[in-house]
Amino acid sequence: MTAATSRKTFLLLALVGIIGGVLSGAFGVGGGIVMVPLLVWLVGMDQKVASATSLAAIVPATIVGSVAYVLKGEVDLVAALALAIGAVPGALIGTWLLRRINIDILRWLFIAMMVAVAIRMLFLEVERGVALEQSVLTFVMLIGIGILTGIASGLFGVGGGVIMVPVLVVGFGMSDLIAKGTSLVAMIASSTVGTASNIRAGKVDWRAGLIVGVAATLFSYAGVALAFVMSPRVSAVLFACLLLLAATQLIIRTLRQRRSVKVVEDPAPAVSEADERASDTTR
Repeated sequence: MTAATSRKTFLLLALVGIIGGVLSGAFGVGGGIVMVPLLVWLVGMDQKVASATSLAAIVPATIVGSVAYVLKGEVDLVAALALAIGAVPGALIGTWLLRRINIDILRWLFIAMMVAVAIRMLFLEVERGVALEQSVLTFVMLIGIGILTGIASGLFGVGGGVIMVPVLVVGFGMSDLIAKGTSLVAMIASSTVGTASNIRAGKVDWRAGLIVGVAATLFSYAGVALAFVMSPRVSAVLFACLLLLAATQLIIRTLRQRRSVKVVEDPAPAVSEADERASDTTR
């Protein structure tokens, strides 16, 4: 690798981290929804390695973003705990199910649900400062939401934050800022567990992960600042666009998988996809 190529790769990795960090802080998501395809397209990284590397890189950025939201009083720690309790085992269940069931119909239903939620957010009036009323029932419901979020992440490779935030806003009427901060805190545990699993499997590109992670961490607070500058209306519209982007990526991945299955009738791709989903569970 020449010096020019090395410098170009470094800059591309830093750019990926900057984008991921800003998205993480601004919308309460892991950032992998954008970082993974960018690592594949710009750097030429393998899909599974890109998923694992982006997840490892976003852990410190998620922590920094969470601290920023906590300091600003925009986190429901009880709700975050409940979501985390459910999300970790849910992701394991999702990846286990992926190896054992045909999920074609479920995948298209999930895509339709994401599009419907995106449309709902476009017309949703969000009130800032609205928190959840704490109760045992609410805590149990949030654990259930965490489990379902983890299962969906494991099955479809869509990050937890992309699911948690709209569920908290649309389903529970939570303020968009509190939903974002709560989502980030909840993802700390699940992203750490996922990264530990990926490290044991040897899937993480440490050099790329360090560059992406440092850039993402440095710019995650900028994303948080952006979240507080955006009006609830603008935030809802942009998040709806993010959901539509996630749905589009899932459609493309589904169609590619169908083509590959037609070319080679081999059960191995299903196993490979399961391994890939294990890296994607908290993006």
